[in-house]
Amino acid sequence: MSDGSSDRALVPILRWLIDLRSSALFEIAWADLRRLQRAPKGLADRVRAAVDLHPCDLLVVHRDAERDDIAQRRHEIASATSGLRHAVVAAVPVRMTEAWLLFDEAAIRRAAGCPNGTMPLGLPPVKKVEALPDPKELLYAAMREASALKGRRRADFITNIHRVAELIDDFTPLLGLSSFQALDESLCDALDRLGVLLPPQSTR
Repeated sequence: MSDGSSDRALVPILRWLIDLRSSALFEIAWADLRRLQRAPKGLADRVRAAVDLHPCDLLVVHRDAERDDIAQRRHEIASATSGLRHAVVAAVPVRMTEAWLLFDEAAIRRAAGCPNGTMPLGLPPVKKVEALPDPKELLYAAMREASALKGRRRADFITNIHRVAELIDDFTPLLGLSSFQALDESLCDALDRLGVLLPPQSTR
């Protein structure tokens, strides 16, 4: 489960990481709580609604850090999932999920519909994406630039964050980021609890 619709881009990232670390196959379902007649308010209520919608063994709870400390966000997730039988994974990107998509220029160009474009996109080195004040706007701006559209067509261009994530085949560069390392460690702990964690030498 996640904060909002744009965070569905987290699904391809989780699919890649789970495949890397798990000896078992998982079917991933995203809990879209906006469709409920009465949307749950607090995080604990959203967690309960998510597991009611999608009974599962492995539960990933996503919270953007934004202006809060990552440790605080992880504590919120631990409190909200206390007492659950599920193996819980805390996914807490620094700022927001879009920061984890800024490293793949080719995927951004393909998602923008102009894969062979050469215009500079102003993307930062991957090691600096966690320090960006607004990675979402930077990603949107990069996609608009990558589209090579002008005037009204550029203004009306609809960015597709999910598509960028879907077009990335390898998220290995993110393993050098502290927030992604924390996600990896949380996932490994959860998989170990379920008895399906691959030994380090066996990761795919």
